[in-house]
Amino acid sequence: MTLVYAMPKNIKSLLFAAALCLVCSVLLTAASTGLKPLQQRNQAVDRHKNILRAFGIVNDETVAGTDDIERLYDQYVQSRWVDEQGRLVDAAERTATSLPLYTYVKEGTIQAYAIPIDTRGLWGPIHGYLALENDGATIRGFTVFQHQETPGLGGEIESRWFRENFEGKQITDQGGDFVSISIAKGKTQDVIPPDKRPNYVDGISGATLTGKYLTSGFEEILEDYEPVAVKFRQREDRYLRVQ
Repeated sequence: MTLVYAMPKNIKSLLFAAALCLVCSVLLTAASTGLKPLQQRNQAVDRHKNILRAFGIVNDETVAGTDDIERLYDQYVQSRWVDEQGRLVDAAERTATSLPLYTYVKEGTIQAYAIPIDTRGLWGPIHGYLALENDGATIRGFTVFQHQETPGLGGEIESRWFRENFEGKQITDQGGDFVSISIAKGKTQDVIPPDKRPNYVDGISGATLTGKYLTSGFEEILEDYEPVAVKFRQREDRYLRVQ
């Protein structure tokens, strides 16, 4: 007599589930690995688009594909590094304290420069770019490309009306000293004295903490880049013309 061993149904179910999990895991890993270069490229293009937007080279109405964004970025933007004293350094001289700097170059002249804004928000980090004119004091534009703020409240930091608040504002006072840029708790014309209004932008109703964190981040980051701003204010030729 031949004995036939019958596998219990629960064991079969467990083996089937394990095999299914293994197959799914392999497929997900393969998909993630295969898509990673595309994801990295899309992230780079998004950053480049936001730098171009901060410079005013493209705007919210500009319909530009990936190739157009990369072409404009390569045509007008130069990525550089500066040390703690604001001096331009090449790749071989870069250290852990070096800071990235993006310059808008047109006809051999640096029109403006942009710095990354990476700071704390109410619910998570806020990432964007702040562009300044080559006078080292006037804000040219501001963009946000990633945040976790509440939609309709703090999330308004990426809206057009809020970003346009920054255009033409100053990071220096009337005497030319650094004071950063701040977000008011309401309309600047209602809560800020006239002599300080050039250094403030209108706040977002119901998002006081988001404004507070962003203001603090601006001050810290702009202070780090103040040596660069000073060199632009002093009209140093190396910071105005491409060598």
